[in-house]
Amino acid sequence: MDGMNYAPTFSGITEKVVKEGEFRFSVIGLDHGHIYAMVNGLLEAGADIVGVCDSDEDKAKDFIKRYPSASIMSKEDILKDKSILLVASAIRPDLRASLGLEALKNGKNFFADKPGMITFSELMQVKKEVKKSGLKYMIYFGERVHVEGALYAERLIREGRIGKVVAINIMAPHRLNPSTRPEWFFNKNQNGGILVDIGSHQFEQLLAYTGSKKAEVRYSAKGNKAHPAWPEFEDFGEAVIETESGASCFVRVDWFTPDGLSAWGDGRVFIIGTEGTMEIRKYVNIAADGGKDHVFIVDNNGESHEEATGKIGFPFFGAFIRDILDKTENSIPQERVFESTRLALEADRMAERVGVVNG
Repeated sequence: MDGMNYAPTFSGITEKVVKEGEFRFSVIGLDHGHIYAMVNGLLEAGADIVGVCDSDEDKAKDFIKRYPSASIMSKEDILKDKSILLVASAIRPDLRASLGLEALKNGKNFFADKPGMITFSELMQVKKEVKKSGLKYMIYFGERVHVEGALYAERLIREGRIGKVVAINIMAPHRLNPSTRPEWFFNKNQNGGILVDIGSHQFEQLLAYTGSKKAEVRYSAKGNKAHPAWPEFEDFGEAVIETESGASCFVRVDWFTPDGLSAWGDGRVFIIGTEGTMEIRKYVNIAADGGKDHVFIVDNNGESHEEATGKIGFPFFGAFIRDILDKTENSIPQERVFESTRLALEADRMAERVGVVNG
């Protein structure tokens, strides 16, 4: 019911890509609940959680209750421990890039909740340090890598099921639950804004589904339509993107999921190909047969509806671990991480403002 605490686990058997003790990681920063999703995925793939650090000791203690193999450590001890290969973090968004740079400079790969960077300056600094260090700066794009329906659809696209992708519409509504949100969530300078925050998921998806390395923002808008109590807060955003493959993509993000929905958001993706169409209903099939991860396909052979839950798992995490160890790029290419971030920042920079809707 709350996307902030979305932390799926795979119901089947996940392949362990490393032996016990081969891949040790620690966590710094527990400001967002996505850290639990990130840790779950890494553990399922065989990684070992070593330590946790947070300025709120109660949060750190709660974390250890969930992952008893971890110990409370200082940031300094985590960064100087050469056996720790990765730092994962869901620290406040405006602090992520500086922490990531610190991790990279101390020989650690970095795995940030989205958004991993919220300014162009941070993006340039991170790109420079990644090139210098040869290490990974990964972002948790959970709306693709932690959704089996999204991954199953991607597999079908790669197999040519609907031909070449020519257009994508992504709708990503979220439930606000304002009483559960920290103050920084409503502060633009601390959370990055809606197109940089939840928009970053969608820009990564459209690059993945079209197989594109580059894209350009053609139009964007953002604003506060119905929450005047938080004037800096953005509850609505949209963008039109054109990829280098020629595909047109529309993205809409908002914080207007009603309480009556049985999930935290009715995330949907509509994909048009030269030989078929596809729809992904990620978290819920409204007022229908329940379940999640629904994929609807229409091609030259007819119509089909498949539920992907339990079929594909979450291979990103194992691939990411192996990418670090093997110096490969089989999870998400580093340049796609950067391009997704650049698109989000560019969409935010050029966005038209939309004002409060009265009534």
